[in-house]
Amino acid sequence: MTVGQLVTVYGAYGHTGKFVVAHLRERGFVPVLSGRDARKLTAAGEEYPELEVRPATVADPASLDHALAGAAAVVNCAGPFATTAAPVIEAALRAGIPYVDVAAEIEANADTFARFADRARAAGVAVVPAMAFYGGLGDLLVTAAMGDWSAADEAHIAYGLDRWEPTEGTRVAGRVSAGRRAGKRVRFRNGGLEYHTDDLLTVQWPFPEPMGPRDVVGEFTMADVVTVPSHLSIPEVRTYMTTEAAAGVTAPAPSPPTAVDERGRSAQTFLVDVVVRSGGTERRVVAGGQDIYAVTAPLVVEAVHRILTGRTRTVGVASAGEIFDAAGFLGALGPHITVEVRS
Repeated sequence: MTVGQLVTVYGAYGHTGKFVVAHLRERGFVPVLSGRDARKLTAAGEEYPELEVRPATVADPASLDHALAGAAAVVNCAGPFATTAAPVIEAALRAGIPYVDVAAEIEANADTFARFADRARAAGVAVVPAMAFYGGLGDLLVTAAMGDWSAADEAHIAYGLDRWEPTEGTRVAGRVSAGRRAGKRVRFRNGGLEYHTDDLLTVQWPFPEPMGPRDVVGEFTMADVVTVPSHLSIPEVRTYMTTEAAAGVTAPAPSPPTAVDERGRSAQTFLVDVVVRSGGTERRVVAGGQDIYAVTAPLVVEAVHRILTGRTRTVGVASAGEIFDAAGFLGALGPHITVEVRS
């Protein structure tokens, strides 16, 4: 039973947070609006006058405890997660409730696994980082493609975005991650994260129709290099990004997403093409949809729903593919994401 349960959304007034709040309400939850900016929270509360507003800052544990009081779960949508993840997880552990976030920051997600694995497991609390388009969806797709394989030689996740208009939150998180890497790039090779200064190569990826073959930036590394290896025995995990999307996110003055429908989604479309290989055998799964920020909301809310209804495979810190039945989860996303197994 989840109808009417309170779910605190930290960063409820942000671009992704707004989608999460709306989708929680559609699924019968009662969001509690929280975050660091009281002015923005007030504006969000005016849009939903029936919802409770609870300002909280990561520097004030008592305010976070108040934000989570009485909630069945907390969703963290407030980046940069290098700053917010640990304090909100700590608050979730104090409250004894599940924590889900939408972090795309590679190092922040790695920190969550390293820092909280033992404590969350001992407490019997689910902590699911990167439950979003980057990190969560790719992990679910790779896990579904693996099927009955216990190991594979390599996994490739190609992001076919027709464009990418990054939010301010995406840009800030990118700057934080770049600062942590001291100018280096990151990839996952030989079973571990590797920092390097090699040039990124442009190659062609054979996306299925209607997208078709596109130029992609090789090793445009996303959070999947943390989530996938956290539970799957795959020593090489590589991610790719269409060149037009990569150019959009690195533009000096990118435009923010522009809503084109009543749900607030942008016109951006995507295909995520996943290939796993073992020996000479290849398995492939493709997912498509509209607006990478908007589609994060059904991913997050389905995760919360499954955790609160006991449809999980483990406790503690776990990625989407480990804690949930990947095929069943993807099938539940219905009109939001189309999934096709091509192997």
